[in-house]
Amino acid sequence: MKETTVLKCKLHNAIVTDANLLYEGSITIDSEFMKKVGLNEWEKVLVINQSNAVRIETYVIRGEENSQTICLNGPSARQFQKGDKVIICAFHNVENSELEYYSPQILKFNGSNDNPVLL
Repeated sequence: MKETTVLKCKLHNAIVTDANLLYEGSITIDSEFMKKVGLNEWEKVLVINQSNAVRIETYVIRGEENSQTICLNGPSARQFQKGDKVIICAFHNVENSELEYYSPQILKFNGSNDNPVLL
């Protein structure tokens, strides 16, 4: 069967809470945000900085539940600063026969990381 790579889930307009240059690399995300959209620890993500258009690929580290954490670690901390708005996307393959009914999980943030809405 044929498959297409599609958006699995997205955290839209999340706010960076920290940037830790001295860490090896990755992005730390509040585990509650991860649960809401089905994002897994160690999963590959695309992170887009809406403040400067930088795009990176990295992997997810589970953050403390209800901490509202979005922390860029390692070298990417030079391109993402506290307060920047980001879009975090994960992708997966779906059989073409399922595309008509497919819908990604989207968590939308409204100016802060508290009370995001699952669309």
